[in-house]
Amino acid sequence: MTLAQSIEGNNPVLNITIFGLFVIGTLIVVFRASRNTKTASDYYAAGRAFTGPQNGTAIAGDYLSAASFLGIAGAIAVYGYDGFLYSIGFLVAWLVALLLVAELLRNTGKFTMGDVLAFRMRQKPVRAAAATSTMAVSFFYLLAQMAGAGALVSLLLGIEGDLGQAVVIAIVGIVMIVYVLVGGMKGTTWVQIIKAALLIAGTFAMTIWVLGRFGLNLSELMGSAAERAPDGDSVLNPGAKYGASDTSKLDFLSLGIALVLGTAGLPHVLMRFYTVPTAKDARKSVVWAIVLIGLFYLFTLVLGYGAAAIVGPDTIKDAPGGENSAAPLLAEALGGPLLLGFIAAVAFATILAVVAGLTITASASFAHDVYANVIKRGKVDNKTSEVKVARITACVIGAVAILGGILAKDQNVAFLVALAFAVAASANLPTILYSLFWKRFNTSGALWSIYGGLTVTLVLIVFSPAVSGTESSMITGADFSWFPLQNPGLVSIPVSFFLGWLGTMLSKEHLDSKHKEMEVRALTGAGAEKASSH
Repeated sequence: MTLAQSIEGNNPVLNITIFGLFVIGTLIVVFRASRNTKTASDYYAAGRAFTGPQNGTAIAGDYLSAASFLGIAGAIAVYGYDGFLYSIGFLVAWLVALLLVAELLRNTGKFTMGDVLAFRMRQKPVRAAAATSTMAVSFFYLLAQMAGAGALVSLLLGIEGDLGQAVVIAIVGIVMIVYVLVGGMKGTTWVQIIKAALLIAGTFAMTIWVLGRFGLNLSELMGSAAERAPDGDSVLNPGAKYGASDTSKLDFLSLGIALVLGTAGLPHVLMRFYTVPTAKDARKSVVWAIVLIGLFYLFTLVLGYGAAAIVGPDTIKDAPGGENSAAPLLAEALGGPLLLGFIAAVAFATILAVVAGLTITASASFAHDVYANVIKRGKVDNKTSEVKVARITACVIGAVAILGGILAKDQNVAFLVALAFAVAASANLPTILYSLFWKRFNTSGALWSIYGGLTVTLVLIVFSPAVSGTESSMITGADFSWFPLQNPGLVSIPVSFFLGWLGTMLSKEHLDSKHKEMEVRALTGAGAEKASSH
């Protein structure tokens, strides 16, 4: 039995119509935006033409994935307080991004993270390393989104069987490739702005609706949720999910560190800072993102407890899709098939916007860092060949994502998102921070922290309970786990910082003079793309 059949009154035809209208509408926007996409700057950074508020809305659209919308609402519905801790981790992460990286990256880079690192280090090895970690983070994030897309859309459209889900994943992938090929960053940004507006408007309407059922009284809502919960008031207190043992508490600490520090190292988020004309706009866009994302996570608190109170945790857990079905079930309970169709379309839009952002980031990293600066040694026609390579790369990445999504559709994809954050926090963030703030840091240190952080994270994940050893593991019939934590952040992030320091100290390369130039540029914007010190 599918979720579509298990929700009374669900109308797959209506859902398909709403999906179709969204795709057609956004494709028209993408084609209109593509008319000005000629140079590498247009394709990668939308010609740096977006304002702070526009870019902030797009960042929110890029950041609020299906995991945020469906996963957190479901986690709150089932686990209460512990589910909301995800929201807090995701939101606090933006303060790190605002205070440490947004403005400085905008001033020192051009299109990618590799630009920042290569500013004062040896071009070839550093750009290759930056591209490797960017592709790794993007691939794991992309895999989770594609697999989630197949599961979500097939459930809501009542599609059964492996072939049906594979077709859904392929369609999502093809639409995403069209967005990226045709519209570049400008088209992708507009898709993200539209998606953010739809998502926040939809969740706001549902939040008011849920509160209206309880006389606009949050206490009454939470009390009703506690009455429906199997363990009563436990959903209002810490510990329902992460308080069972010392290991689970450490696991949450590890996950929290990865979430908070990983955001500032996510390549598709970092790349958004280059689409604005000035550092001031970069700061403004992060402030806008924090406000919109903060509002959204407050809405998920109401939606999660609302689903627990109106639908009930047992019904949510028993539905195909488990926790992820909380928001659709709540939508159907509130507004029938029409609201369910709209929320399903919003969830679909969420996945499309995020995969488009990830694909353009990965293709830009390969074309700009590897092709233009490593293979062609910087001697490349800015207007044609680099963009052509980026488009070919986007097709390859899209095809790999479709195949990966089909293969991973029955797997536990939650660990893929956690892995993406852990890799970003371990391989990218230490290198970026050292490069911006430590004048002794050199090429050797950068390579040690990127490759070392990436290797340590992947090894710990492979030998963790997320992959084997438990009923919810990716490989259920085997047990080769020796690392006790599901997320490696608690170990891999400090190790990566240490490796960056060790690699630097063991090398005799000194780049002090370049660091002074980089520091002036980072803090003032002098010499940056479309330079402005305001």
